[in-house]
Formats: sequence, structure tokens, C-alpha cells
Amino acid sequence: MKCFVGLGNPGKQYEHTRHNIGFMAIDRFAEKWGVSSFQNKCKGHLAEVRVNGTKAYLLKPMTYMNLSGESIRAFMDFYKVDVSDLVILYDDMDTPFGNIRLRYQGSAGGHNGIKSIIAHTGTSTFNRIRMGINRPNPGYPIVDYVLSNFSKTETGALPSVLDKTCEAMEHCLSEPFEKTMAVFNGNGN
Repeated sequence: MKCFVGLGNPGKQYEHTRHNIGFMAIDRFAEKWGVSSFQNKCKGHLAEVRVNGTKAYLLKPMTYMNLSGESIRAFMDFYKVDVSDLVILYDDMDTPFGNIRLRYQGSAGGHNGIKSIIAHTGTSTFNRIRMGINRPNPGYPIVDYVLSNFSKTETGALPSVLDKTCEAMEHCLSEPFEKTMAVFNGNGN
């Protein structure tokens, strides 16, 4: 059983920020597959979804980004799932905007949400969909950048980015993650 975890920060003030693109992807997937509501569970908003007969969970940690691992650990303990059942969706400054990159291991790369997940799961080996947000211009504070809204041009392109991410999520449910990586890490992704 897979659980897709979108990282972000709770609250209206963060809703459209670059750091919340993981939440946006979860919401888009939920909308696409007819999920009408999320429960408050496991320190997050949790929903069950069926995709072509396959059951999966959607989780948006409500602990704030830097404590995302707490919600994920609560989910893993409650549902008795392994870290290999998780797919983490999050913003990545090293991936160009509009692209996604799938990985199954690696460092946190300075991302505090990923640091928290590594700390709470005890491993850096877990499936990830990194969603590109670009890097800020030199001298622009990273915290201010990730907590800023997307530009008008980026906002216009977001639906296609989220749809591409949803396609990768769907592929994860029917194929091994390595195969999904091979498909979605190709040119133009």
C-alpha cells in the first residue's frame, strides 16, 4: 500500500508558496480521483484514494515543514507500513521549474522537511518526487524565496506541472518506482 506525502506548511498565508508545491500536488491528485475530504489523523490531513482499483493514502503533514517527519512516523506506526511504501513530494531548488525528478535515496540537500523525515525514519533511502522551483537570484534569502508565491508566469504553468506529477504518482501505483523513475526522469521532465 502506497502513501503519497506532500510536504508544505499549513495556513492560508502559505497556500500558494513555492514550499507548498507538495501540498498542491496532493490536492490535485485528490481532486482528480474524487477525494472529497481529508481526516485530521497522524498529525496531518489524511485521505484514502482508489486509483484504478488500487488503494493508496494521501498525507499532508500539518506539523509545519521542519517537523514533517513527525507526521510520517505517526502514519507509519499507526498503519504498520515501511518507509519503502512512501513517496515524498516536495519542492526542490536544484530542479528547474516545470520539471520533476524522481529519486529513491540521497541527502536532504538542505531541505528541512527531508531532514526531519530522515531523522524520524532513520534512513535516507525513500522514494521522492522532487518538484522543481528553481533557485533564487544570488543574494536573495532562501527562506524568503521558498516562502514566496510563484510568479505570474509560473502560476500559469503550475497546472501542467501538477498534472505531470499526478501522472508519475499514478505510474508508481502500477509499476516499481525504478520503472517510474526511468519514464519520468527522461528529457523534458
